[in-house]
Amino acid sequence: MSSKKTLYIVRHAKSSWDYENISDVDRPLKLRGIRNAYEMARRLKIDCKVPEIFISSPANRALHTASIFLNVYELPYYKLKIDERLYGHRTSEILELVKSQSSDIDKMMIFGHNPDFSELARTFAKKPSIELPTCGIAIFDYKCANWNEISRENMTKEYYDFPKKE
Repeated sequence: MSSKKTLYIVRHAKSSWDYENISDVDRPLKLRGIRNAYEMARRLKIDCKVPEIFISSPANRALHTASIFLNVYELPYYKLKIDERLYGHRTSEILELVKSQSSDIDKMMIFGHNPDFSELARTFAKKPSIELPTCGIAIFDYKCANWNEISRENMTKEYYDFPKKE
């Protein structure tokens, strides 16, 4: 068990509105979203930032984004968990999910939606004006041994990346 935790907050990639009569949860990614997800996963992999666990919203667009990250990292699908709290639930419930993870896990990546994911990032950010674009990533390092201890006060590093970032 480490005395450092890293949380990766990934907003799903760009989704398509081209299909009529499908529910929101079933909405797929656009081709641009698929490309962006591959690009963002490659950027993180280059920096050797590989989480031990991936948790996704059950929505198609979030699951597809998460599966692209797993493919780029060449990880098995059992590393991916699906949790309903990442789809259409309050930020406090998402934070509860994060804080409930085992202290054996040092790096966790979650995939979900706005406005909740931008709000979650703002709870930790030094400058709480962050708005995650599609496939945007917020990464926070914390100096603590347990997930239930993470806070803005023990956050030691923050980093943001998104497809159109130079």
